[in-house]
Amino acid sequence: MKSTLATFPSLQGQRVFVTGGGTGIGAAIVTAFAEQGAQVAFIDIAAEESAALVKLLTERGLQAPWWHPCDVRDVAALQATIAQAESELGDFSTLVNNVARDDRHTLESVTPEYWDERMAVNLRPAFFAIQAIVPGMRRLGGGSVINFGSTGWQRKASEYPCYAIAKSSVNGLTRGMADSLGADRIRVNTVSPGWVMTERQIKLWLDDAGEEAIKRNQCLPDKLQPSDVARMVLFLSSADGAMCTAQEFKVDAGWD
Repeated sequence: MKSTLATFPSLQGQRVFVTGGGTGIGAAIVTAFAEQGAQVAFIDIAAEESAALVKLLTERGLQAPWWHPCDVRDVAALQATIAQAESELGDFSTLVNNVARDDRHTLESVTPEYWDERMAVNLRPAFFAIQAIVPGMRRLGGGSVINFGSTGWQRKASEYPCYAIAKSSVNGLTRGMADSLGADRIRVNTVSPGWVMTERQIKLWLDDAGEEAIKRNQCLPDKLQPSDVARMVLFLSSADGAMCTAQEFKVDAGWD
């Protein structure tokens, strides 16, 4: 069944900052915003993939995204990169805290060092990116912060306890920020994807048992794609989502 996807005029010319935008869901988000005519800036440590994404979008005639390599575990570097992007492009009306890694591990294998490293990827950057970008949103008179959660911990998945803890905390981050930032018309929401068929997921985790789990647990028969998640992000960034804040929006084909 063919369908025509929505265009959001309010996103035309808007400035958007995406963490982890070079691959997977992040790349789909960068692409979706570029297709809407937004000026996108993103960071990622995947240099080859990020450069290829910029080249692809430019060749399609879309506005070239601003891209910079950045390891989000380094908070000073993260905030300095956001400041550099603002100085070159202007203040951002949307922040998408997408960066994460769902590496598998067991309870017994976790050391304090591993714990800290996982939180430094999957939770801490979201807070400090918000801290860096909110002053610019205040200057603009409002904005939209979109934090990425997960439905994995809600399904009681046991193969990544540190990831589950970090992602469950994202809802607390969203709810804890929404009231104080709302006074400045800055909206804060969580988008929680289900099992999205990124290249990484297909390569590392999708097997026959996974295929059966999708068939058994999803209400919809189609596999969830990164572009499906990006559509929700567009809505929450646009003027159409102007009164949505402090909420979690699931894109999981009805799994949960």
